[in-house]
Amino acid sequence: MKKFWKNASFRLKAGLIITLFFLVLGFIIYFIPHADPFPNNIRFKNLPPSKEHFFGTTSQGQDIFWLLIEAIHNSLLIGFIVALIGTVVGVLVGLTSGFVGGALDRILMLVTDTFVVIPSLPVLILMTSLMKGNGTVFLLALVLAAFAWAWPSRQIRSMALSMKERDFIHTAWFSGEGTIQTVVTEILPFALTWSLSNFMNATLNAIASESSLAVLGLSPGNLVSLGNMIQWARNYNAIMMGRWNWILPPILSTVVLFIGLFMLITGYNDYMSTKRGR
Repeated sequence: MKKFWKNASFRLKAGLIITLFFLVLGFIIYFIPHADPFPNNIRFKNLPPSKEHFFGTTSQGQDIFWLLIEAIHNSLLIGFIVALIGTVVGVLVGLTSGFVGGALDRILMLVTDTFVVIPSLPVLILMTSLMKGNGTVFLLALVLAAFAWAWPSRQIRSMALSMKERDFIHTAWFSGEGTIQTVVTEILPFALTWSLSNFMNATLNAIASESSLAVLGLSPGNLVSLGNMIQWARNYNAIMMGRWNWILPPILSTVVLFIGLFMLITGYNDYMSTKRGR
């Protein structure tokens, strides 16, 4: 760990610190016992920041601080679920397609290319509209994950095609290893570093997609997320009323979270490139 921290660039360190900060907010502070912030009209409305309500309350009587904590939790959870499904499915499809080849390769790539060329936004709009505002975190994550595996599958297939011709793969075959065993023991370890980078990138893209849908008013209305917090503040004219303690926290959190994840991804890629160069 000391060696990693010593060799890590400022970008990687900053991205790691920012990401860890949001993980603490979303998965540690979130579990501190507190009242549900989502219900309306159970607190005084439009309260300024105070010891009882760190960021004050909304015009609906919602505690802005705890609403923000729950939004960070749900947005990160959506990002992680989408990234996990997209990365796992993409790696499995890509490795299978590239290593097995033949008719199976052509079929899998036909399906993959179909998902690559289909414009995702209209389909996402349609699918979220069918939820009728009652979607859950997991359901929305599944919708976003439907388009998160295609590009990773394409990329990992190229890696598999390159590696299957190397000498150690032929040695594994001659030693009696089957296709599945060769893929798991010989090729998959080389894909793990790439998979981690793709996981972080997919997390960023998933959070951005959900936020975009929310700002368009298409995210489930019962889901507390960073995008929905911004949308609710817009709907209730927080800017016109000068309620900056309501509109700024979700906007700043979204911006800083995106910057942190971007710095983490690019810093990690640079770190691995430097490490391989050595």
